[in-house]
Amino acid sequence: MRNVALLIVDMQEGFLMPSSPLYVAGGPTIVPAVERAIHAAHSAEIPVVHVIRAHRSNGIDIDVSRQDLFAAHGGVLVKDTPDVREIAELRPSSDDLVVTKTRWSAFFATELDLLLRRLHIHGIVLAGVQTPNCIRATAVDGLSLDYETFVLADATASQTTLIQESNLADLAAMGARIISVDQLPELLSA
Repeated sequence: MRNVALLIVDMQEGFLMPSSPLYVAGGPTIVPAVERAIHAAHSAEIPVVHVIRAHRSNGIDIDVSRQDLFAAHGGVLVKDTPDVREIAELRPSSDDLVVTKTRWSAFFATELDLLLRRLHIHGIVLAGVQTPNCIRATAVDGLSLDYETFVLADATASQTTLIQESNLADLAAMGARIISVDQLPELLSA
């Protein structure tokens, strides 16, 4: 399936460092699987889009549900701070695209849909954190925009296994296809 793009969502220090107030407990364990997914996409010459979350230093663009957290920590995921950087193992190659978001969905108020349509993309494959929030919101919006939507079960993570499994089951019930990284090369070559 040559008309898909791999979306790497929020694999940033602010979500993967235990000292961060936004730390996702399952996040660090998926890094090798996300690396494998990126390698498979690059090998198949399909687009890789790194989606990062970043906010203004004054917090004017932070979502209401995180305003107290932002204030309590003097800012989280502020542009040009270490929190916003993707972890070293996953940083974009020169051919990859980067999309910055301020909400859970990679589609909400970003140029992602425009970029994908310009690239003639009809399907998205999601990897990253956190499944009940940013992965789920991006998948739901992708489905709503009529993208064939795949979620890499072993390259996405949540705070707990129960949360992960429940959200993957819900996404499958909504029409997302749940696959593993090992299945990705076959999907990309179909």
